[in-house]
Amino acid sequence: MALDLKVFQLIHGLSGISGIVDFFGVFLAEYLPYLMGVALLFFIFKREGTKNKLMAFFSLVFTALVSYSVLTALVDFFFPRERPSVSLNITPLIAANGTSFPSAHAAFFFAVSFVLLSINKKWGVWFLFLSTVMGIARIFVGVHYPSDIVGGVVIGFVTFLIYKFLFHSRHESIIPDEIPRENLERTEE
Repeated sequence: MALDLKVFQLIHGLSGISGIVDFFGVFLAEYLPYLMGVALLFFIFKREGTKNKLMAFFSLVFTALVSYSVLTALVDFFFPRERPSVSLNITPLIAANGTSFPSAHAAFFFAVSFVLLSINKKWGVWFLFLSTVMGIARIFVGVHYPSDIVGGVVIGFVTFLIYKFLFHSRHESIIPDEIPRENLERTEE
């Protein structure tokens, strides 16, 4: 817990120094998730074929429901934790309600990132990066401790494992976005 508080103080301690830095911190913590949501819609609609679009949509909706509505709510019920703004009596840069652990934003976006990684490596890597940036920004603005974000990452990964166990073998028959190089060479012969 002491390390969690020290890392929080280190990251959140950077807020309030510069209006420009605070602006970017608020943007990344509060508005980046909306942009990522729009990107997810773009990802779904750019897929070729109705079947691929529906499978991508189903995968992402399933992931969202399990990570956010089931696992995060379950952990929050058994391990409620006050937000740093309450327990440390600080004023966060953005408004946030409810409890802090685990971060529902992190759980949702990391779950989506891991599923995207299994569908399309490039999109998955970008989403993992953006999810990490968003998680750090939510610490910066004062609405989460680092362990809240880590808890969200763990829930995201567990959600991905559930998804993979239940559905991934069915998705392997779908035409991938990236055709392996050896398959391309065979078709050229």
